[in-house]
Amino acid sequence: MDRSEKTILTNMCMIFDDDGNVLVQDKKDEEWGGITFPGGHVENRESFTDAVIREIYEETGLIIEAPQICGIKQWQEEEDIRYVVLCYKTNRFKGQLKSSEEGDVYWMKLSHVREIPLARGMEHMLRVFLEDEVGEYYIYEDNGEWKHMLK
Repeated sequence: MDRSEKTILTNMCMIFDDDGNVLVQDKKDEEWGGITFPGGHVENRESFTDAVIREIYEETGLIIEAPQICGIKQWQEEEDIRYVVLCYKTNRFKGQLKSSEEGDVYWMKLSHVREIPLARGMEHMLRVFLEDEVGEYYIYEDNGEWKHMLK
């Protein structure tokens, strides 16, 4: 029995400092725009950790160190493809902050993040990043309706 399935692997990273700030990205995507954390796709034969370090550098100009996996987000795409987002966080970074074609990046107080227009589902993602008892955000379809589950 074949247990393999088509999967798209991506990552997202919450970068924070000791003053209560987080790095946010105002995503310039027509389908998934708004405030989020930076990240992107895992390339073929690339380790998950190397992928998040590369993506953060490409999208923010920062070099992160010791990213810690803190949860996942997943859902089934059309044609039965599983889409997985590996969630990381770190407070170890260096470099010069710069925006990219993905969107503008800037620091803001974590306490203010929920007050601005977030990318779709980001209010649930924040719980994965911030609450130790929440490790998975699972989106599934039930009788034609999309449901959201945090575990």
